[in-house]
Amino acid sequence: MMNPIDKNSADIQNRIIASRAGLVQRTTTPQTPVTGEQGSTVKGASFGEIFKSKVTEELKFSAHASSRLKSRNIEMTPDIMGKLEKAVEGAQSKGARDSLILVNKDLAFIVNIPNKTVITAMDGESIKDNVFTNIDSTVIAG
Repeated sequence: MMNPIDKNSADIQNRIIASRAGLVQRTTTPQTPVTGEQGSTVKGASFGEIFKSKVTEELKFSAHASSRLKSRNIEMTPDIMGKLEKAVEGAQSKGARDSLILVNKDLAFIVNIPNKTVITAMDGESIKDNVFTNIDSTVIAG
């Protein structure tokens, strides 16, 4: 006789295997409406989809980028953040992965687009005579 816990684990494992094989379709419609931004109802969205959209909405700064901002005395004003966020959205719409974003002639960022994470920040002096590698796109924000 199989232990009830072992039976439950086996059932879950079988469901995972069936799902991966495409034999079972997951449902994405929640039983109750999910409230989105400003009280609007999100219909047909799974918890994972909603969670992912909320987590990835904001632009994040890596520890390295935060250190560079501080050491290079770069002040992130609302205007600069707005330009940077708009540039990231544009790069994302084109399928970019790692972008060099030039905000003005003396300010640049390297951003991992899928994760919406600023990897590093450079001021005018750091930009000069620099070679940028491991990027697949450049966005001139303005």
